[in-house]
Amino acid sequence: MRKKYPRTFHLPWSRSKTDDDKILKTVCHFEGKEVVVTEKLDGENTTMYRDSIHARSLDSKDHESRHWVKMLHGTISFQIPPGWRICGENVFAMHSIYYGELTSYFYVFSIWNEDNQCLSWDETLEWAELLGVKVAPVLYRGIWNEQKVKGCYTRQSVFGGEQEGYVVRIADAFPYDQFGTCVAKFVRKNHVQTEEHWLSKPVVPNGVSSMWK
Repeated sequence: MRKKYPRTFHLPWSRSKTDDDKILKTVCHFEGKEVVVTEKLDGENTTMYRDSIHARSLDSKDHESRHWVKMLHGTISFQIPPGWRICGENVFAMHSIYYGELTSYFYVFSIWNEDNQCLSWDETLEWAELLGVKVAPVLYRGIWNEQKVKGCYTRQSVFGGEQEGYVVRIADAFPYDQFGTCVAKFVRKNHVQTEEHWLSKPVVPNGVSSMWK
């Protein structure tokens, strides 16, 4: 069964929020827990199953910016267990930020099993290695520390260009219906899509590291 990726709540100190964004009133549910903070990449949320693939919208149509990730899906889909889904960021095309030093055009940030449970981060790393795909860059892992988490915003992306923000998740596994208290994000100030939506503009591929070419 196909699932739309949930909306991620903003952390209280997130700098770029719209009227319909969900904002956490407290972060006390993270206290005492091991968390993983990854860089929030400026791309397109994409979900892969054994037999299909879609962007955030379940009925997403074909687009030039999605061809590379569809090709990747074609090479790894047979290894995805039935009922599982791989969620990540398709960064083939530039949106608002240009990346010049990518090591892939797809970065996994969560994997869900047939019970609709998000795998622990350690299990996610194991499956990413098995599938031969990259994971979103880790900026911090450890017991929740608000100051250390806030320090993950450095304004500079691991892949060159600006840093869009970061995403916090608990390191343990969790069920789909607890997503709202297990994942949160920080987004930089004034991070908005350009006035002309990127899907209607000519595709500008992001750059890749010379070591990956």
